[in-house]
Amino acid sequence: MKINITIHKQQLDLFNNDNQLIKHYRISSAKKGTGQQNGSFCTPLGKHIIRAKIGSGQPINTVFVRRRPTGEIYTPELGKQYPARDWILTRILWLSGCEPGFNRLGSVDTMQRYIYIHGSPDSVEMGKPGSIGCIRISNKDLLELFNWVSAGTSVNITQ
Repeated sequence: MKINITIHKQQLDLFNNDNQLIKHYRISSAKKGTGQQNGSFCTPLGKHIIRAKIGSGQPINTVFVRRRPTGEIYTPELGKQYPARDWILTRILWLSGCEPGFNRLGSVDTMQRYIYIHGSPDSVEMGKPGSIGCIRISNKDLLELFNWVSAGTSVNITQ
């Protein structure tokens, strides 16, 4: 399997090992655009891998903070209680850069920036940038994607 994410299309494409397209998914990347720098709140470009899959077996809408389930299940009411919170829900695919000096190591390290593909509230609009660096995807789509991929899966993010 491999994943290609195209920022200008706000789309994630999943391919099998024969390079055949399996599925398109709508995503939401960073509202500040693309960039590698730590603290930029931008989505990093380039070649990555899935470093870790987090949340297997958790219920849909499980709330994660620092990659750990909080015990909360997201509801619109919970969202209203914490309107400024950047919700990380259901599952996490933690990305790691593969290009030293570009998206790996030092101040441009994707993994140390905690860049994920993660679920979001149903109210989050896909197809439009809005995150603070991560790739947001609907919970339903993330559950499907999570079952297709493994740690080590290639993820290429392009403009």
